[in-house]
Amino acid sequence: MKIDRLDLEGFRNIKTLSVAPCETVNIIYGDNAQGKTNLLEAIWLLSGAKSFRGAKDAEFVRFGESRACIEAVFQCGGREQTSKILLDGKKTAWLNDIKKDSVTAFAGIFTAVVFSPSHLGLVKDGPAGRRKFLDTSICQITPRYIGMIGQYQRILLQRNTLLKDISYAPDLMDTIGVWDEKLAVLGGAIIRMRMEYTRRLMKEAQAIYNGISMEREAFSLFYRPFGLSVKEGQTQEEIAVQLRETLIQNRAEDLRTGATGVGPHRDDLEITIDSRSVRAFGSQGQQRSSVLALKLAESRCIGEILQEKPVILLDDVMSELDQNRREYLLNHLTGSQIFITCCDKGYFTRLEGGRVFRMENGMLELE
Repeated sequence: MKIDRLDLEGFRNIKTLSVAPCETVNIIYGDNAQGKTNLLEAIWLLSGAKSFRGAKDAEFVRFGESRACIEAVFQCGGREQTSKILLDGKKTAWLNDIKKDSVTAFAGIFTAVVFSPSHLGLVKDGPAGRRKFLDTSICQITPRYIGMIGQYQRILLQRNTLLKDISYAPDLMDTIGVWDEKLAVLGGAIIRMRMEYTRRLMKEAQAIYNGISMEREAFSLFYRPFGLSVKEGQTQEEIAVQLRETLIQNRAEDLRTGATGVGPHRDDLEITIDSRSVRAFGSQGQQRSSVLALKLAESRCIGEILQEKPVILLDDVMSELDQNRREYLLNHLTGSQIFITCCDKGYFTRLEGGRVFRMENGMLELE
């Protein structure tokens, strides 16, 4: 997987930009607020995912402009392909000059892994970010998972609305079993897919963390279904049965709170070092190393499953890492096309090959 050409128009602070990156390492450096992260964000959107900064579509359009456009020529599946995203109040996508219903059509076609300072929240923050990390990764290797997550969220919203309505319309209680069944069936499938991906991810992340820590610490990863005692090897049907039974058991509490208290929307990904929670007890270095191991493992998993290494996007992370971790990061991304943003290109004085670009006021110049 590699980008041969990227063209941007009216995107964020970028008026126009056209770049032909090299197939190895591309360094984009410059002062803060010049557009470096905007460039990586545009590339990330080509994966069919939402902004890794949580931005809304309207925020992508340059101030004073009526639209933004992202176009790319990339190599995938042994051939040249093209993609285009037009943002003009709505989001329109084309893949190989064929109009698509949604940018999610890019999922599984163009794949990427992004690592930014905000991803330290994978360890430091609550479970929502860790669930999003799992779901975004799975969507790239199993595009139908996007629809599953969307459908689950719609069913969850309908069930929660029903829980609130029952307080003044008790006759509606007769319908809640229908929503329990739908939520359990879809929830069982989601939990099973997340558990299987976590198993793959842990195998890779353990090996990577061993390298980072020189085997002085033991890294582990566990998927924790909230309120369920799911065991490794259970089928999605078995998980669905357990989830359905738990929803029935917890119905009184759900009616009291007006919210569904169990299901994949409450689950977590637990990260430990030497059997202790990294979030609660890990040092700053251990937390950074854990996130680094997770992102490198994500890249490996996507590459192994799709038989094509994803594009790697590293947004201003080198200043967060010491010299050993920086060198480990670069040495274990060989074979991938990499885009790295930074303020100081001095971090890469030992880097052989690749290209260096300077970004200033939304303009990119090859050095």
